[in-house]
Amino acid sequence: MHDTGTVTKPAPAPQHEDTSSKHARRFGLPVATALVMGNIIGGGIFLLPASVAPFGTISLVAFAVLTAGAIALALVFGRLARRNPQTGGPYVYAREAFGDFAGFLASWSYWITAWVSNAALAVAAVGYLDVLLPIHGSKLWTIVAALAVQWLPALANLAGTRYVGAVQLVSTVLKFAPLLLVAVGGLFFFHADNLGPFQASNDSPLGAVSASAAILLFSYLGVESASVSAGEVRDPERNVGRATVLGTCLAALVYLLCTLAVFGTVAHDKLVDSGAPMSDAVNAMFGGTWGGTAVAVSALISIVGALNGWTLLSAQTPYAAAKDGLFPAVFTKKKRGTPTVGVIVTVVLASLLTVYNYTAGSAGVFETLVLVTTFTATVPYLLATAAQIYFLLSGQGHKVDGARLARDMVLALAAFGFSLWLVGGAGYAAVYQGVLFLFVGVLVYAWIAARKKRGAVDATD
Repeated sequence: MHDTGTVTKPAPAPQHEDTSSKHARRFGLPVATALVMGNIIGGGIFLLPASVAPFGTISLVAFAVLTAGAIALALVFGRLARRNPQTGGPYVYAREAFGDFAGFLASWSYWITAWVSNAALAVAAVGYLDVLLPIHGSKLWTIVAALAVQWLPALANLAGTRYVGAVQLVSTVLKFAPLLLVAVGGLFFFHADNLGPFQASNDSPLGAVSASAAILLFSYLGVESASVSAGEVRDPERNVGRATVLGTCLAALVYLLCTLAVFGTVAHDKLVDSGAPMSDAVNAMFGGTWGGTAVAVSALISIVGALNGWTLLSAQTPYAAAKDGLFPAVFTKKKRGTPTVGVIVTVVLASLLTVYNYTAGSAGVFETLVLVTTFTATVPYLLATAAQIYFLLSGQGHKVDGARLARDMVLALAAFGFSLWLVGGAGYAAVYQGVLFLFVGVLVYAWIAARKKRGAVDATD
């Protein structure tokens, strides 16, 4: 186990297993950027404008603040990946800085976030699929559809990183086409009268910004995507940072333009009660009622693309931890560039949770679990940004002048503050229950550490 705070040896060179397979292919800058964008933007953008409409256009201020925080976090991940370009992202950085236990917590939290979020994305996809194929009345077909949405991206992952990258790139292009239609087309149909009041709620301006930010906060989860898969990225020291910042900035731009376009094309009083704001915007711009179908198709593509990327990430973090003996060794099995066991275990757990949601009438339990993941997702962020602060203060970062050191420290502190804000936005109940999930992880760590210690003792006998 590492001695906390005394890790001084340089990080080992990244390992790229099985890259000789024709099905394994390193991600270039475009695919790595698509991975970041696709994981940040899932299905939430299709409801986001209606969610923040009750606060008025002051919510755009919250967008600006959050975007600045997300970009700071993206820049920190870029610098950390340049320092240690290995698969695992936050796990790798936390373990290098603070030892095995911190690394395990980062890995455990991220893994929980991934497979529970995958189940939530599948449930959301079924809601959009119901617009195209009326399956809502049949519980059996609803379950089949939800499972199919999860297993198709999983099969793409099992086929190899070559196919993961192809699916991610194609789905990103396809899903952004209609979003750009709304974002750009909305400028030609924009009417200021539709915007409504700047502050529509009874809160103070600061309260309104904070309240709308609490809804928008988790729209930026996924900025770490390229760093988690750094081992599968070509020239990671250079491309991970670029993909992270570029993907985050492009996702933020799409968020902002789409929200502004919907604000300007749909009357405020209608938008507040809208269940499909993008559909309403398309219908307002071009007439007819085909907007619902178009948005449903786009949402499905968006969610499948997000599931494709998140399935890979859900396997990469335990893979990296398992290589260091901090996760069961079976997670180290890799084929065609993909950690196969991690993919299978993740999709099975997400599938079981999905079936439980539909058959046990446990919507409240499911929603609680999803809310908990908004907390567990921030634990790796806090540990990674704290690791960057530690590296800078201890002089273990790249040799830089005073001005650059100060700039990197400001970025790291801003990213840490942004991550704390994410925790606050999760709510007290989510934080409380999320901590319970972490304590379960402590028990798992105790078991793994004990087996590792016993193996070391037996080896010396």
